[in-house]
Amino acid sequence: MLKPLLFALCIVFASGSLSAQTPAWQPYLGHTQLPIWPGAAPDAQHVAAPEAAETTGERSLVAGRPWTAVSNVSRPTMTIYSPQEKNTGAAVVVFPGGGYQILAIDLEGTEVCDWLTSKGITCVLLKYRVPAPRSAPNWGAFPQSPMALEDAQRTVGLVRFHAAEWHIDPHKIGVLGFSAGGHLVAAISAHFEQRLYTAVDAADQESCRPDFAVALYPGHLWLDKKKFELNPDIRTHITRQTPPTFLLQDEDDHVDNVNDSLVYYIALKNAGVPVEMHLYAQGGHAFGLRRTRFPVTAWPQLVETWLQTIGMISESQESRSVSGN
Repeated sequence: MLKPLLFALCIVFASGSLSAQTPAWQPYLGHTQLPIWPGAAPDAQHVAAPEAAETTGERSLVAGRPWTAVSNVSRPTMTIYSPQEKNTGAAVVVFPGGGYQILAIDLEGTEVCDWLTSKGITCVLLKYRVPAPRSAPNWGAFPQSPMALEDAQRTVGLVRFHAAEWHIDPHKIGVLGFSAGGHLVAAISAHFEQRLYTAVDAADQESCRPDFAVALYPGHLWLDKKKFELNPDIRTHITRQTPPTFLLQDEDDHVDNVNDSLVYYIALKNAGVPVEMHLYAQGGHAFGLRRTRFPVTAWPQLVETWLQTIGMISESQESRSVSGN
């Protein structure tokens, strides 16, 4: 089984064996990070250290390769990855995982954008706020901290506001996240009717409701080990307006229990929300898009098929260009 992402990261930090470190993460050539807030972000927290992008090296490998962790994010950004050949008009805002402590920016971020753009889907990679870790349980997750959800709401609104400029259909904007990012998918799927912050410009007048949602090995959804119930901060806000959702998790996931997906699936189903769930016996946690011997890592094809079934993309759409709304 793959090493749990955060456990491996802690080992690497403790051993001081990070192979490379830069002051802050930068996208690869040809892409530019854009700040999502015009000024100071709401509910800003003091961060003791500057943002750092650190590569794990040989101590933590996924499918035989290292990955990059971004920590101490206090200035959230989005990076737009546009399709180069075909354009379906669909867009996905991607939330990397990392326990609301770090962001697995390539494993669960840029590599996802490469896949999505190859399918004619615009990818918006959100580097949401993950300040220094706190000891409180679930710190960083809503409602203990509103920052990540504020960043997610703001970004979906920005994408919809710029839809024509970025050649996106404003009715085909979804979210996709891993682990803590999967929890963020559920949080924005439930909390879209009202922003957590005071509107700052016209983009905040746009809806921040995703048109579809993909949560991969999500966490923070099953909190009470004595009760088989969804986190009440999500459960009490699920309605028929919650977007169609795709869930995937492994039964041997020892970081985020398979019950996280199960309780969310049941709540969505009871609310009449279209939901598709895939559970696998093996595969562990934090594999991103990297193929291993486990069948679960073929999940991108499942998502592509699901997007077709809910009308977000189609084979005919993939063959023609979309130049506007």
